[in-house]
Amino acid sequence: MSESESTHGPRRSQRERKQAAHFVSGSSQKRKRDEVDTDDQGDAVPHLSDAEDPPSPNEEEGEDYSARKSKGKAPFPAKPKAKPRAPRRTRVTKAAEPKEPSARRPRKVHTNGDASNANKIPEDFKINTDNALFNAIMNPSAALQSTVEDFLESLRETPTTAQAELVNCILRACGCNETVNGDEAVDYDGVVDALDNFTEALKQDDSPLYPLTSKLPVFKKFRKSLSEFIERLITSSAELGVLYTTDLMSTIQTWVTCMSSSQLRSFRHTATVVALEVLTALCDVAAAVDKEADVLDRQKAGEKKRKAGNKTKASTGREKELEGKAADVRERKASLSEFLKELVDSVFVNRYRDLDPSIRAECVRSIGLWFKKYPGHFLDGSYLRYVGWVLSDSNTQVRLEAVKSLSGVYQNADFIGALQNFTERFKPRLVEMATRDTELAVRVAVIGVLGAIDAHQLLEDEQREELCMLVFDEDAKVRRAVSAFVRGVWAELVDERLAGRRAGAQERTRAGVKALATLLVRLAKPLARKAAVAEDDEESVNGEATSSRPRRVREVAALVGAEQRGRITLAVEALWDDVEPVGDWEALLDVLLLDHSAGAEGSQESRGRRSKGSKASNDSAVDEAWRLEEVEEAVLLEVFVASLRKAKANAVSAKKGEEETVVSDITRALIKSIPRLFSKHQTDEARIAVVLSIPLLMNLDLYLEMRMTPAYASLWDDIMKQFTSHSSPLVLSHAVVAIRHLMDATSLSNTNSTKILELEDELATSLRDAVAGRDELEIASFTEDEVLLLGAICARLTTLAGARDMSAWMEEDEGGKQSSAWDIVSALLDRGRLGYKEEEAMVDQALNLLTLHIIWKARRLPVEPQPTPDEANLRESFNEQRESLLKRLVEYAVGSQSNTTGGVRRSAFQNLLNLHILFCPPQDPDSDDPPRALLSLTLDDEVQLRCSAFVQSEIERFAEEGMDRNQSVDRSDEAASSDEDATPKKGRSKKNKKQTNGTREPEVSTSAGKQTTRAQLEHEYVFMGMISTFLRAIRAGAIHPDHSAVLLTHHGRLGAAFDHCSKVVVDVLREWGMYKGEGGVVVNVATSALKDSFTLMLEGITPDEAHAISLAKALVPCLMMRGAQLAVVRRLDAQHVVAIHTHLLAWIVKRLAAHEANKNKKAKNTAIVFFRVLQPLLAPVESRDALKIKAYMDQILAQAKIEVSPTSPAWEPQRAYERRLNNIMSKTKGAASRAGGKAAGKSKEFITSDEEGGEQSGDDVAAPQEPARPRPQPRAAYRSKKAAEEQGAASTAEDGDEDEDRRSDADAASPSPSKKRAASARGSKSRSGSPSKRPREGTPTSPVTPQPSPGAEPDAEATPKASRKRSRPVEDEEGDGAEEEEGDGAPLEEGAADARERVASSSPARPASRASTAGEPQIKVRNKRARH
Repeated sequence: MSESESTHGPRRSQRERKQAAHFVSGSSQKRKRDEVDTDDQGDAVPHLSDAEDPPSPNEEEGEDYSARKSKGKAPFPAKPKAKPRAPRRTRVTKAAEPKEPSARRPRKVHTNGDASNANKIPEDFKINTDNALFNAIMNPSAALQSTVEDFLESLRETPTTAQAELVNCILRACGCNETVNGDEAVDYDGVVDALDNFTEALKQDDSPLYPLTSKLPVFKKFRKSLSEFIERLITSSAELGVLYTTDLMSTIQTWVTCMSSSQLRSFRHTATVVALEVLTALCDVAAAVDKEADVLDRQKAGEKKRKAGNKTKASTGREKELEGKAADVRERKASLSEFLKELVDSVFVNRYRDLDPSIRAECVRSIGLWFKKYPGHFLDGSYLRYVGWVLSDSNTQVRLEAVKSLSGVYQNADFIGALQNFTERFKPRLVEMATRDTELAVRVAVIGVLGAIDAHQLLEDEQREELCMLVFDEDAKVRRAVSAFVRGVWAELVDERLAGRRAGAQERTRAGVKALATLLVRLAKPLARKAAVAEDDEESVNGEATSSRPRRVREVAALVGAEQRGRITLAVEALWDDVEPVGDWEALLDVLLLDHSAGAEGSQESRGRRSKGSKASNDSAVDEAWRLEEVEEAVLLEVFVASLRKAKANAVSAKKGEEETVVSDITRALIKSIPRLFSKHQTDEARIAVVLSIPLLMNLDLYLEMRMTPAYASLWDDIMKQFTSHSSPLVLSHAVVAIRHLMDATSLSNTNSTKILELEDELATSLRDAVAGRDELEIASFTEDEVLLLGAICARLTTLAGARDMSAWMEEDEGGKQSSAWDIVSALLDRGRLGYKEEEAMVDQALNLLTLHIIWKARRLPVEPQPTPDEANLRESFNEQRESLLKRLVEYAVGSQSNTTGGVRRSAFQNLLNLHILFCPPQDPDSDDPPRALLSLTLDDEVQLRCSAFVQSEIERFAEEGMDRNQSVDRSDEAASSDEDATPKKGRSKKNKKQTNGTREPEVSTSAGKQTTRAQLEHEYVFMGMISTFLRAIRAGAIHPDHSAVLLTHHGRLGAAFDHCSKVVVDVLREWGMYKGEGGVVVNVATSALKDSFTLMLEGITPDEAHAISLAKALVPCLMMRGAQLAVVRRLDAQHVVAIHTHLLAWIVKRLAAHEANKNKKAKNTAIVFFRVLQPLLAPVESRDALKIKAYMDQILAQAKIEVSPTSPAWEPQRAYERRLNNIMSKTKGAASRAGGKAAGKSKEFITSDEEGGEQSGDDVAAPQEPARPRPQPRAAYRSKKAAEEQGAASTAEDGDEDEDRRSDADAASPSPSKKRAASARGSKSRSGSPSKRPREGTPTSPVTPQPSPGAEPDAEATPKASRKRSRPVEDEEGDGAEEEEGDGAPLEEGAADARERVASSSPARPASRASTAGEPQIKVRNKRARH
């Protein structure tokens, strides 16, 4: 490719021709070598011996490729060696295929380096090294220029042979070992037939690899060397004129064109690469020819001028010479144009849309090079459109290459004129890729291209704004990529602000700050509009009034911290290095401290006075060029805080001492300015919250060092003022964080202690004043303002109590003169019984405050067993207060007589469980924890049940709101689709076609209803907070795991966060079932959850059984644990696993019986689907347990008189469940036979884990038996299989399940080719006995196996093997024996049938099916096999 142009020099193959003159030919390539000792191999490895040139890095990289020393006489004497040379081994070269004789000196079979390269190519790669050109390309140390010169010399002497060698080189590059001679190479009419023959031969090869795609180290540089070889070949042939006078291009074009259309990817890919490289080299040649033509035109023009000055009309010799050169140049230019057109039309036009994305990427990459190398020909709309079309390619690499090809073009200003039409046509697609493409690399590259386009003013304002909005993108790389684009837009805004004036440095800085604020506000407006529309839709869906909004904000206040990262912070981080005002926090502070409210009135006057040089104007008014609007001021304040954080973070990573310097500079500037910021923004909640986060960035110790303690006290006063005057959770949380930061300044502890006491006294006074004059607060009436005031006071107290121990303050009553805060807040809490919606916030905060008081007070309790009287009084007081609070919490949360609101109920529920989690009794009965034992709390069973019911109701409410929201979205979608139906069909078809272009749909849907709004996230956060509290109570032991079924029931319905809670429940159940021995808990929870989950589907709440199946799969880990390599390390007791299946089977069969009695066929068919839910639960079931489950299922189906249809699709879930049971019962025998025959040394645990590796299909059981029965020898295969089965059955029969008679009959009826194995099998079977003829009499083979029902499915063995599906391994195993017996040509013997049936039924590994008696079904097997 083009890399070779800029890399001349280092490689030997890229030196000037004079330096490579001593290379005689490309076939022999006699080189001067040194012999180097190799200590590890003992071989003399030759290398280049040019003393003048040190080895280049590329030669060192390719040192593994050592060229073979020429057998002829060396042209130069060898240099003496300083050390004795190691004895060299005789090299054995590969014999070459006979080639057509030529007049030239015959070529060697291997070139220099062939032997080593042949050894390097793996044997399984199967590429011959009999082509000199291919070997030179393979050798990184080969002199390709010398190789090209020798080839061109050969081309002049023997054209056909040289062209055949070039064609063979291309074939070797394709991985093809076929060879063509000279006549075949130039027989253009026979190229297609020859390639067809090569293709048919290669189709038989199982090695699809070829050099271009191989990952082997030997081919690491093949692509680069091939490109260099073709470039040198075309360039040298053009310089020598061979390109225009021989059939070289015709041969290349004919073969490459035909190969590029081959069905084989190796041919198609390699030929395309060769053609593209030839085209790239031709572009260089054509560009040089055009340059030569321009020089000749200028020379001719100069000659004409001289002739006109001499006033002579006769043409001079100089003119004739120039005319001859011009004619020659025209001929060469015409030939080159023809070459380019033919290759483009025959290869590129067809392959740029190839099925292989790598070929498409090669084409697009090459056309990008052509644009730069030969713009006069290719930089045209007829070629640019190909790049535009592949911008919608489905492959990432192709789209990326298309963008890269455009990037190099748009960066050249000379090409913009030719790109106008292309830009207008495809810039919407480029903008779409930048905003919505699935791949990050493509988005970043497209942003760079659009930046180059915008530099030439070719983008619309809407498109520029859409691109600038990417500064808020979620991906950091996209934000950084678009920062340069945003810088250009910002610079234009600055120029507009300062238009018509001569601005100084300060004025330009302030105008830049104003432009930054304006730009960020403009970009944030579309996002704010989308959020507002989404909020309106959310409120319309939920039917909630705006009064519910503060409730949600309060509940999610914990999410908001002082270090939150909003979109402005992300934009600051992205623009830090590109936009100057972002990193200049001093300039930002300077503009923020200006009084922008005075700019409107006196802007004109101030501008006139400023022009006269008056300095007083700066203090009286702000110039209109940098006067901020309120929204701009709010945004700029966020930018300022983010800039401070970024500067501080950068200082941390800088050199030592830099952080302290930066923080000190920031603190000194803020000490003077922060009081002005407080006074300026104290009325706006959002802005004052940002200002409250500024003290966190200051070094407070500087107040003491600078002796500015009064200023520090003033800072305390400002923060306390905001805390006591605002009720917003955002402001309160930021204020408390700031207070904690001030309290951490130990050097100013005196001031801190004084100020915090003042704050507590002020809060106590405000609380008492708010309730002054009222005796019975529980029933007193409050105005709306009083309720809001009390709610705000409780919110302040709760926020402060969350960060500071205020338990002593809560109980302070001034010696009985005043009511304590505990008494007042408790009285306010009692008003929750009234159920006033207006007082919900107040009661909620009172609940939280009293709960925090109990938690803080518990920390002060004594831990000694024998407390002092004061400590005993403290403990007694604590117990009284806690019991009083718990009584109210139980009443409000799960009480039946309470009239509390929904918000209070949820808050009481969470506080109730939090207290019980905190004071939960020790889980370990042997633990010695007296304090915890004294304070422990337990929930009554009735309260636990009510808590579970409350959680169930909350889940249903949340799910219903989600359904209502989805229905609203569906209605909006239907309305949108109806609008689309009114559009012409032609437009819709284009839209649909565009959607299949391989790129993704917009990440953010155009429908506002489909967006995840802030309200939805807050609502989900509140819901998950309640669910997680309930889950923590189960985990801690405060609530029994029996009540966890309410969470598992809705697994898969309510999102990923809820499903994560279900996984925690499964972990709890596993701990109880496997480690605590409480398997009954697992049975109760699993059965209840599965029943309720499937009932949701039966009642139409969920669309299908997918959620129930997902729950069944999630429950498997609590039934079995897997370790390394999926080995089962622990199981739940088998009786509990069987109990789960039996309980669920009894439940579903009871439903089926009811539907059968009511003749409700539709409901019955729906209920049958429950058997699919049961299938995942069979993973931990073992053979004996599967037998019990199957027997129980057959029994209850028979008792319910339910007939299972063998052919009805509705009963397929039940049949699949039964097949799984049969597979499990057959696994033990298959495992035993395989373990005895193949891996007797394996441990039992390994075999068990191998066989029970989850939900395996039946193919895994039957597949290993297929090679054991070759069809030409059915009798031998049958006997060997029979013996293996008997040996496996014998190994499992030692437990004593069957009697001796059955085993002896089986031995007599099935002769074995190995007497020793048969004897051992009979000996082992004789230890367990059973009546031999019971299966023939129709009795069950097991005491628990029921009689087959009359309507049962005929024996599955009747299905021919050729028509069976892969998921029925038991039938395959049973059918194999019948088929092999048929293959022997003998009738089915009764004794053999009995023995086989008894052997199969003697162990749980081979159970008999429900209709597997020895009568008619066995005959059906033989008849059906005979028909096939």
